Order: sequence, then C-alpha cells, then structure tokens
Amino acid sequence: MLDIGVTKIAIIGAIALVVIGPERLPGVARMAGNLLGRARSYMAEVKAEVNRSMELDELRKMKDTMESAAREVEQTIQTNASDFEKSWAEVTETATPTALGTSFADVPEYRHPKKHWRLKQGAMPNWYKARAGVRTKALSGAARVARFRPPKVH
Repeated sequence: MLDIGVTKIAIIGAIALVVIGPERLPGVARMAGNLLGRARSYMAEVKAEVNRSMELDELRKMKDTMESAAREVEQTIQTNASDFEKSWAEVTETATPTALGTSFADVPEYRHPKKHWRLKQGAMPNWYKARAGVRTKALSGAARVARFRPPKVH
C-alpha cells in the first residue's frame, strides 16, 4: 500500500480545496470514497476467486489421489478374491462329508442358540410390579385428566 501519513493527507486536502473549490469538494470526496470502496470490493472479489480456484485445484489433486488409491485397493481385493475362490474350490472339492468318512445324515441340523428370542430374559414379574406399585399401564394425558376429574353432578 501507499505510505500516506496525516501530513500528506492534509497537504492533498488543502490543494484539493484550492483547485476544486469549497462548493464541489464534498461531492468529489464522496465520489472518490465510492470509487475507492468499489476498488477495494473488486480486489476482494478477485482475491476470493483466486483462493477458490486454488482450493479447487487442491481438491482435484486430492480427488485424483483418492481415486488412484481406491483403484489400487480394488485391484488388490480382486486378486485376493480370485486367489481365495481358487483355494476355496480346492478345499470344498477335497472336504466333502463322503471324503471325510461321514454322510450328510450325520451332520446335525443348525439350530439358533436363542430359541425363544421374543421372550424378555430380564423381565420383571407382574406380581412384583403389583406389590412394588409399578405402573404397568400407560395413560395418555387426556385419560389421566378424565380419571382424576371430579364426577359431574346433575
């Protein structure tokens, strides 16, 4: 920026007062201020655009590196999967129940360990709830108001 001190501004103001005149000086000063403000906002927009383009370039580079890394991972997974499929095929061909000396009838049927999964294992018994005074039935707000409202007398 320009190195303008208070004395330089005072000298410029005095020269402007003599050259332009006291009647037109406020309008010229307003116009100069507007032009300076526009120039600053334009410079700020240009600076923001340059920053955005730099960030966009960085994001593109990051995207390219991530895509290349993803491709490498995909290729290694595909090679490992094909090796696994080959080894799995070899194992399944050699490890049939008849090859092991048993038949399919000897293999037990799979049963899930939690047979009664719908039952709550830690449920509190109803007799204990009744004795302890635990509320077992939920009431809505309107039902609670209706329950405790005094009866109407006709």
